[in-house]
Amino acid sequence: METTTDVGTVGRARHGDPDAFRQLVERHSKPIFRVAYRMTGNEHDADDVVQETFLRAYKQLEQFEERANFGTWLHRIAVNCSLDLLRSRGRHDKHYAGDTADELLQGEIKAVDPQPDRLLLSVELQQHVTAALERLSGNERTAFVLRHFEGMPVEEIGKTLGIQVNAAKHTIFRAVRKLREALEPFVRSSHATSQ
Repeated sequence: METTTDVGTVGRARHGDPDAFRQLVERHSKPIFRVAYRMTGNEHDADDVVQETFLRAYKQLEQFEERANFGTWLHRIAVNCSLDLLRSRGRHDKHYAGDTADELLQGEIKAVDPQPDRLLLSVELQQHVTAALERLSGNERTAFVLRHFEGMPVEEIGKTLGIQVNAAKHTIFRAVRKLREALEPFVRSSHATSQ
């Protein structure tokens, strides 16, 4: 099991094995990048968050409790790094919608060459989703991303956010409700135009 190998690898890293921490980075960099990308909205910021996450993890390796899940511990650091980056810039990333829309547009044209009205609708929907995500609180956005994009169990989300399971469930529920409310006018108008 991965957790068991993580514990052994962390132990070796703490005792000065130079390859051990590199193995942890290789094992966890993709999921950490995915979370960072969903939180910050672009690859450059996500790369910065990944680097900062592993730098903090390396410096705090002695504080990691071996009975904890290393992946959850890293996710918590990545979420904090993402939120720190967004706060330090004093904004939610305004490039997020544009970058994602461009990538979606290029990807869909290459992949299936859909009809123009469907393509515009999907790009517009992505922009609305992005804007709605930006209006969520840090905890709400994090909980939603971890649950619905990463498929993380609620218990792990609670540990990542440092809150009880019931509070994590409530945070996810609140995020979903806010997103539904924000997207309802768009969904209603897109249904009307497609009929």
